[in-house]
Amino acid sequence: MHNIRIGQGIDFHRLEPGRDLWLGGVLIPSERGAVAHSDGDVLLHAVCDALLGAAGLRDIGYHFPDSDPEFKNIDSKIILKRTFGLISNKGFSVVNIDSTVCLEKPRISDFIPEMSKRISEILETHPENISIKATTTEKLGFTGREEGIVALAVVLIKS
Repeated sequence: MHNIRIGQGIDFHRLEPGRDLWLGGVLIPSERGAVAHSDGDVLLHAVCDALLGAAGLRDIGYHFPDSDPEFKNIDSKIILKRTFGLISNKGFSVVNIDSTVCLEKPRISDFIPEMSKRISEILETHPENISIKATTTEKLGFTGREEGIVALAVVLIKS
């Protein structure tokens, strides 16, 4: 019998003009990008938190603290790869991921297949096991005012 576990993750970042917007390991054309210690990829950060939580390995801030200069401007794909290494060392593999990105604009639907592909390559699974959805908040709250971005992820892992 397999050891099956679920985990959930969430990440938020402020958006400002003139910064890059990275989502799912893909650079998205946008007037605004995330303000962060790393590259600010909220989707990958939410996935990392979900994976770490499912494996009982605390959270992304514990393993990759923003107080550590090593992680200044780090590519979040590297963080995801290291996170995958941590769960793999405990004998876990990814079954599937379901995630949602909340932002008003830009529209990201055309980029979702590439995001799924990049994430699946890092996590050594098929792209069909990576679900990424996008939604607006109907102009409500900080995301509706285009001040920030949010990503949520739920993962299922097994050993």
